Amino acid sequence: MKKILVPCDFSNSAVQAFRFACEMASISKGEVFVLNVIELPSLHGSLLVPIQVYENAFLKEIKTKSHKNFEKIKEKWGGKVKIHFSVEHGSVTEGIRKFVAKKRVDLVVMGTHGASGLKEFTVGSNTEKIVRSTQVPVIAIKKSVNVSSLKNIIFPTNLNATNKNLVSYIKALQSFFKARLHILYVNVPSIFVPDHSTEKRLIEFARQYQFKNCSIHIYNDIDEESGIINFAAKFKNKIIAMATHGRKGINHLMSGSIAEDVVNHSDCPIWTLSDKQ
Repeated sequence: MKKILVPCDFSNSAVQAFRFACEMASISKGEVFVLNVIELPSLHGSLLVPIQVYENAFLKEIKTKSHKNFEKIKEKWGGKVKIHFSVEHGSVTEGIRKFVAKKRVDLVVMGTHGASGLKEFTVGSNTEKIVRSTQVPVIAIKKSVNVSSLKNIIFPTNLNATNKNLVSYIKALQSFFKARLHILYVNVPSIFVPDHSTEKRLIEFARQYQFKNCSIHIYNDIDEESGIINFAAKFKNKIIAMATHGRKGINHLMSGSIAEDVVNHSDCPIWTLSDKQ
């Protein structure tokens, strides 16, 4: 967590993500990269006034405004953290992915408004798209939260083969927050398993991966997403940490991802990592 990227459109949730990232960087002695990606509107040129004239004028105005907004949040929340600011134009999700690779970012902290209804199935939030496709961990932030207050990590698992890289990240996250780990299995009607059987598997799971300062939980609900959110509601000062399948295209529409659904519908911070790592 030495190089933290905050994609920022200066909305309230993005500013909260910036605050969160600065606090994390202060603890880890890392640095924060703030990236403002400008998506240019579609313009149709004419013989008299070329499109490029409009684009250049628009970009100059937006970049000036972005720098002013950045200086305001840096002065208010930046503290003594080393912070870099960049303005780019193009696709937001593609811009973020390229920036992660270019700067070798090891964590993305994004504000999110979530998405619901038809929009969730056809477009989704930018945060959801990054969660689905980026190759580094992502923390999604909706509202103000202090890093130092997070003392409970909710870690949902289906007890299938677990990526060892994910386990290493979870242990590092637990160490960073000095938090208690709650290993969660959500039992749903469609694939119901008796609790006594699941409990044995959870105990073996915790033992196999040598988790410390942890507890195991079985929660019954109508589906996995509801179970994770409803279980997490029992705790204060929590963050949910889980893998995402990173599905794309029609496969995403048909199957979805529980992690992306939780990002859209939960108010607490959500840490995710693609299981393709």
